[in-house]
Amino acid sequence: MNTPVTPEQQAEIDNLRQSPRQTLRVISEGMEQHLYTAHPVLDHGFVRVVDYMGDDAAICQAARVSYGRGTKSVQNDEGLIRYLMRHWHSTPFEMCEVKLHVKLPVFVARQWIRHRTANVNEYSARYSILDREFYIPAPEHLAAQSASNNQGRGEVLQGQEAARVLDLLREDAMRSYDHYEAMLSQDGQQGLARELARMNLPANIYTQWYWKVDLHNLLHFLRLRADAHAQYEIRAYADALCGIVADWVPAAFAAFRDYRMDAVSLSSQAVAVLKRRLAGETVTQEQSGMSAREWREFVEIWG
Repeated sequence: MNTPVTPEQQAEIDNLRQSPRQTLRVISEGMEQHLYTAHPVLDHGFVRVVDYMGDDAAICQAARVSYGRGTKSVQNDEGLIRYLMRHWHSTPFEMCEVKLHVKLPVFVARQWIRHRTANVNEYSARYSILDREFYIPAPEHLAAQSASNNQGRGEVLQGQEAARVLDLLREDAMRSYDHYEAMLSQDGQQGLARELARMNLPANIYTQWYWKVDLHNLLHFLRLRADAHAQYEIRAYADALCGIVADWVPAAFAAFRDYRMDAVSLSSQAVAVLKRRLAGETVTQEQSGMSAREWREFVEIWG
């Protein structure tokens, strides 16, 4: 894997990490270990924490202000956080925020930007020239189209077919970038404006952005993108973020994992079927009130 940050970025990171400052603000010891560090993702990408606000205690502080006597029965902060997560009280989680610097392929960025509950500032190819860096999948992530899922992957490509596809990806990326450079103003040529020349670049070229989001919306992002059904490339970023969030707000992340990531939602029909089964009744799909697809999903979990 290539170094994900440039020498200039690394010098900035080293300087920031070697120049600690005294502060009166609340800090998270776990997040301090991640601050400014670039965590590699994919072949040239990374995620790094630029700044953050709040910790588990900030969530509880906000909840106690909001709910007052309603939290008197909760004995400790961890119990309160689990109560908030279990009952979908989302506002206290919005009291924590994080600002990330992310380097990612353009096609991943187009998926990521669908989460519209963050502040984003992206590297602009209107003003600057993009680097010659492209995402080329590792062989184990080259897969054919799924026969049963229009949005998913099927079997991994093998042997000559995998080599053929990798060659095409590399050749197309390099050719597009060669033409991009040739269209730009250089060597006395008038050339094409950067904002137009960029249209020739492929979707696997890397871009960068700053992404600031509150914890509630970050957890929603992770619930969708760290899921096994998410596309591998964006899931790789979500997995890296899971490790960071787990260190930042360990109680909140543990509750999130228990009540969101590893939990199962049941429809009213599914609850009724489970109750009938527990009472000793045999229930078929026709008797359940569920569609055939819902029934298949139900049986996959509950048998």
